[in-house]
Amino acid sequence: MEVLAEVVRSGLVESRHRGVAVGVDAAGDVVWSMGDPGTVVFPRSSNKPIQALGMLRAGLPLDGRLLALASASHSGEPFHLEAVREILGLAGLDESALQTPASYPLDPHVHADVLRAGGGRAPIFMDCSGKHAAMLLTCVVNDWSLDTYLDPEHPLQVKITETFTELTGGPPPVVGVDGCGAPLLATELQQLARAVGRIIQGPAGTPGARLVGAMTAHPEYVSGTRRAELALMRAVPGLVAKSGAESVYVVGLPDGSAFALKIEDGGERPLYAVMNRALELAGVQAPLLREHPVVLGGGHPVGEVRPAF
Repeated sequence: MEVLAEVVRSGLVESRHRGVAVGVDAAGDVVWSMGDPGTVVFPRSSNKPIQALGMLRAGLPLDGRLLALASASHSGEPFHLEAVREILGLAGLDESALQTPASYPLDPHVHADVLRAGGGRAPIFMDCSGKHAAMLLTCVVNDWSLDTYLDPEHPLQVKITETFTELTGGPPPVVGVDGCGAPLLATELQQLARAVGRIIQGPAGTPGARLVGAMTAHPEYVSGTRRAELALMRAVPGLVAKSGAESVYVVGLPDGSAFALKIEDGGERPLYAVMNRALELAGVQAPLLREHPVVLGGGHPVGEVRPAF
């Protein structure tokens, strides 16, 4: 893998992060890469737009902010939790139906609020609970089993895998288990970019267009009010951004081109600076793209995490 980012402290390169990055055009052709774009990765939560599209094709009756939440790794802020309960309510269910692991909210401020209030981990706090609520609603409208909705052979997961296979150009070479317990479908990094580009190009009135419209209209539901994805989606109108655990990130532009990257060590520190640089090289213009994470010394800026290309 290539060196994608450097950590500079007081003028010295202190650390380096390696990875793979790829950009494809609207036709899906690779136009730029660092490292092997055919590297197979687990997209983790970068898969969520594909999963949400599979649910829409199976009859998921959501739009707007609730559909955005179905594609989210939410921060666990109060409005996220209210929306999860709203989706469950449409299915005639409550939080006990969620099979997400009990967790604290992803946002550290909200996490602290829970602790101050004497609370603990709960399935609804898990950042995938919006997706799981949407999965349960999809099962209800199809009269599918709720107890086994995470089984790879369940009709819901079969439908999602069919959608994934179509968009990525082939069946997943590896099927694992994601942190939330759902089936985790591997693909080449370039195919992840192509899949998101294809979703963005969905004609008006199609499930893909519904999903993109929901995500771009309600980016705070896709992530949270203090998240890098939200800042990028607001800085570049029409852009769709979705990160995943172990430092995976996919971004689609309104013209159907898309970028995906994976940081080899799984650390998030360089993730957004690297993607921002890739977008800048592609001609996207926004002041945000030139911002880099700050390295502190004695509580003061003494360096940065910068792209190495």
